[in-house]
Amino acid sequence: MGKTVEIVSLSSGTIGEACVAHELRIGVERLKSMGLEVSFASHALKGLDYIREHPEDRASDLIEAYADPEVDMILCAMGGDDTYRLLPFLFEEDRLKKVVNDKIFLGFSDTTINHFMLHRLGVNTFYGQSFLADLCELDSEMLPYSRQYFEELIITGTIREIRPSPVWYEERTAFDESQIGVPRTEHENRGFELLQGPSCFSGKILGGCIDSMYDVFDNGRYEDSVKLCRRYGLFPSLDDWKGRILLLETSEEKPDPDRYEKMLVALKEYGVFGVVSGVLIGKPMDEVYAEAYKSLLVSVIDNPALPILFNVNIGHATPRCIIPFGIEATVDAKGQVIRFVR
Repeated sequence: MGKTVEIVSLSSGTIGEACVAHELRIGVERLKSMGLEVSFASHALKGLDYIREHPEDRASDLIEAYADPEVDMILCAMGGDDTYRLLPFLFEEDRLKKVVNDKIFLGFSDTTINHFMLHRLGVNTFYGQSFLADLCELDSEMLPYSRQYFEELIITGTIREIRPSPVWYEERTAFDESQIGVPRTEHENRGFELLQGPSCFSGKILGGCIDSMYDVFDNGRYEDSVKLCRRYGLFPSLDDWKGRILLLETSEEKPDPDRYEKMLVALKEYGVFGVVSGVLIGKPMDEVYAEAYKSLLVSVIDNPALPILFNVNIGHATPRCIIPFGIEATVDAKGQVIRFVR
C-alpha cells in the first residue's frame, strides 16, 4: 500500500510507558503487516507525565503531522481526558488552519474534541478506532469486525457502509503480557435497535463521546474547560448542527444513569436535539446501563418524531466500526445498514 501512518498522543501519553511496550510492539507489527510505514510523532512516546504537562508539544505534533507530506494518515494513540488544553496552541495565529488538509485523521473517546477542532476548520475526519485500543489488541489477531473497517479505510480512503457486528466482546480486565493471544469473551449481538421515529433518516454525522462533550458545558472535571472551549468556539453552532445526525457514545467510565441524564440534558438545553435529523447511539461498554440509557434517551429528548438508533458498534465497546464525519449518510434501521455517499 505504501502509505505512512503517524501515531500521535493528543490526550494521554500511555503508549510511552514501559507497561504497554508489548502492546506497542504488537500494534506496530500489525500496521506493517498491512503494508504500512509507521512513524511516531516527536513527543508521542514521552510518557504520561510529559504528555500531561506539555499540551503545547501535543499540539505541535498534530501540526507537524498535517504539515508533513510523507504522512498519509494520522492515527491517535488513544483517548484520555484533557485534549481541550491544545486549543490555544492550535488556534492562536491560525497555526492548525495553515497546515490542515484532507489526509485521514482517526481516533475516538477524548479525541472527540480534536474532531470538533478539525470540523471547525472544515476538515472531515473518521471516528471510531485508535492505535492502542484496536491495532494493539492482545488476541492473536485484530478483532475481525474492527479490522474490516480499518483496512477499508486505509485501502479506499473512506467507508462505504456500516452493518452491525454479529458479536460483541466483554472488555478485558487485564492487559499485561500474560494476556497475549488470549481471546476476549464474546456474546451474540442484537443489531441496530430503533428506539423511536422513522426507520430511515439521513444527514452528515458528527459527535462522539458524550463524556468529552459534557466537558464543553461543565467544569466538573476541569475548571477551565468551559472557558477555553467557548473562547475558541469549539462546539458547533445550532445552525451547523441543523440537519446533521448526532452520534453519541459513552466512555469506559460507564456513567451511571444520573450522570447520563445530566449529559443529555446539557445537549438538550443547548438545542441540539431540536435541529438534528436523527441520533445514533453507540453500544455501551459491556452493555452496562443499556436499558436505562434507552429510557433516558426517549424521555429526555422528548420528541417521538426524532429517530434514535441504539446499539451501533462504535466507541468504547468492542468491536468497533469507523464512521466518517462530514459525509452524507443514510440510516436504514430495517435494512440494518448505514450507507455513505461521497
